Amino acid sequence: MEGIEGKVVAITGASAGIGEATALRLARSGAKVVLGARRADRLAELADRIRTAGGSAEWIEVDVTRREELVGLVGKATATFGRLDVLVSNAGIGPISRIDARRADDWDAMIDVNLRGVLHGFAAAMPAFQAQGTGHFVNVVSTAGLKIVPQMGVYAATKNAVRTVSEALRQESGPDLRVTVVSPGFVHTEFAESMTDPQARAAIRERRDKIAIPPDAIARAIAFAIEQPDDVEVGDIVVRPTAQD
Repeated sequence: MEGIEGKVVAITGASAGIGEATALRLARSGAKVVLGARRADRLAELADRIRTAGGSAEWIEVDVTRREELVGLVGKATATFGRLDVLVSNAGIGPISRIDARRADDWDAMIDVNLRGVLHGFAAAMPAFQAQGTGHFVNVVSTAGLKIVPQMGVYAATKNAVRTVSEALRQESGPDLRVTVVSPGFVHTEFAESMTDPQARAAIRERRDKIAIPPDAIARAIAFAIEQPDDVEVGDIVVRPTAQD
């Protein structure tokens, strides 16, 4: 993918699932990837795999709820590779439940990771993008925001908030900054493991095991958006299993 080779791409939530698949695919295509997540051991192992295969990877422990750690991720990219071309905001959690279950701590956690984490990425990467005169935000949202269903109300709200601010940023940013949102459907990841409601967790696992697509399906969509010429912006991509309602 000629439009990817040589680009510096930072990825949050890179230790597993969509983030890991995206890092592997982009590195194979010649990108220099900077991996961020909370699980340092997994990041180190993934970076070693990429380097062993001939790719270029660095990593830094990142909790997206802490703004300064997103600044650290951007700083790692610019200090190591001299620039940052793309920030993939993929970190997310989904402790879903019925609203009348009143799991307010779970609501707060989703807002902090899924929404504030993306905003922290905007704030951290924008100075680098403005200094370069170019940059690309890729924000992973969800089909849960396209079809609202019980138990996913607050989760979908956080993802739709990201969709909203992404569109506002696209309109504000002019011709030198690209903004893409990617909406995955059921993907075979660890998404269910963040759920504190045992019934919701069991239901999601069962549905996932029946119809989910692999994380690389989303990684391919992200790569497609990144590889486009600088004057082409892919604004919105939906990737779901054919069996998903």
